[in-house]
Amino acid sequence: MRKSFLIAGAALLAIAASAAGWIASRPNTDAPPPASFAVLDADNNEVGRYVVPADKAILAQPNADEIIYGKRLLADTARLLPDNVGAAMNCNSCHLLDGKIDAANGYINTVNFYPRVMPRAGKEVDLEMRINGCFQRSMNGKPLDRDGREMKAMIAYMDWLRQGVAKDHRVDIVNAGAIDESLVPDPDKGKAIYALKCAACHGTDGQGMRDQFGDIIFPPLWGEESFNIGAGLARTYKAAQFVKWAMPPSMHLDGQLGQGGVLSDQEAIDVSEYFTHMPRPDFAPKVNDWPNGKKPNDARY
Repeated sequence: MRKSFLIAGAALLAIAASAAGWIASRPNTDAPPPASFAVLDADNNEVGRYVVPADKAILAQPNADEIIYGKRLLADTARLLPDNVGAAMNCNSCHLLDGKIDAANGYINTVNFYPRVMPRAGKEVDLEMRINGCFQRSMNGKPLDRDGREMKAMIAYMDWLRQGVAKDHRVDIVNAGAIDESLVPDPDKGKAIYALKCAACHGTDGQGMRDQFGDIIFPPLWGEESFNIGAGLARTYKAAQFVKWAMPPSMHLDGQLGQGGVLSDQEAIDVSEYFTHMPRPDFAPKVNDWPNGKKPNDARY
């Protein structure tokens, strides 16, 4: 009896040890704690800390309904604004995780960045103009009423997300990380990389993926439902920055969604050269871009 008891006890310990080892070997799937970033003044001196807020904090705002509506519009743009979106894209297709993370086109500094002079427009652009630029290029659609409810709601969300950071300050994050633009793209290698690491989400023909209700899960990267040739993402090195630092989101085991770090600079440039040069809608007003010169080398027109 005593021998059986000892054997059973040893077996339980072995099972427990095995289970502990199995758990320890698995990636940590818990969400990381809220990220904290330095707040910098115009001379790059740290003047405070910024913590990415939780959505539940929106409810304490006097304009909570407007902020929540703006958040919904950014996340579900094509379904909620069908008259303004021509592509199978949402704003958050490029601005990952509701614009809350570094190096994936975050919204955290957006309100503070505008108005500003932009080389492509050759003039000062305010935030309403910038948002409508995305609707006309990345969304291949039509501009919103700049004084309408939808525009105000989107900006209300972005303004809430900056958490009162002063206009002449900025949170120490970037829209996109650096990429080595001296590297020469190889579209043939890019095609192979696309098949291996991108096609599972974006489709073998770049058509993207929808859920069973027809809503967009992963955006198309070329074809009539993709962004048009006037979008920033249609440029090889611009796209490579996003790919390098934010893609593919399902292939890394550490960190949060949309933090990239899977592909090398060369691989990101190769695959970006491949998909940016696939057929996509034209953008007739492109003839007005860069009126003062300084057109980037990877512009397609």
